[in-house]
Amino acid sequence: MAKALRIIIFVIVLGTVSSGMLEGIRRATAPLIAKNEEIKLKSAVLDVLEADYNKDNILDVFAGQVKEINNEAGTYYLSADKSVAFEFSGSGLWGPISGIASINPDLKSIKIIKILHQEETPGLGARIAEFSYLKQFRGKEFLPKLVFTPQGKASSENEVDSITGATGSSKALEKLLNAELEKNINIFKKTGLQ
Repeated sequence: MAKALRIIIFVIVLGTVSSGMLEGIRRATAPLIAKNEEIKLKSAVLDVLEADYNKDNILDVFAGQVKEINNEAGTYYLSADKSVAFEFSGSGLWGPISGIASINPDLKSIKIIKILHQEETPGLGARIAEFSYLKQFRGKEFLPKLVFTPQGKASSENEVDSITGATGSSKALEKLLNAELEKNINIFKKTGLQ
């Protein structure tokens, strides 16, 4: 009985000390983690707005070239050429997809799309995050909506190729982008962000 009590006390003390150490590490690293997340977001915004920067001047370039607009609908990023960027997120086939999209000043065509996080099948659906796939969205019109076609069949101003072998991921991305683009274009027009 005494041996069991010593084991229980040891486990409680060990758990308490370990928890305290982990909490101390979390508190010590929280500012650095927050700063890294800020830099990651701002560099992605600069990427989709096509601003020139390097790793040493991200925050300065962002402050000088991007106007951040916060309202009840979300956060929007306006560049000097009146392109607008926004974050988006939603369901993919296997997990959440999140990214940043920018719209040209005409408010009807895509400037750039960048996927920041996805959980699609590696080698298939995960290709939605590859630059070689995403570059086809540049200049595509999204009104009335984007249409994903079988690979090699995109011909209209609002058509993009799906990923062969990843129909579910392609359809999920199509649904997500159409919903987010429609929602945000309506917000831009109502609030006059331009």
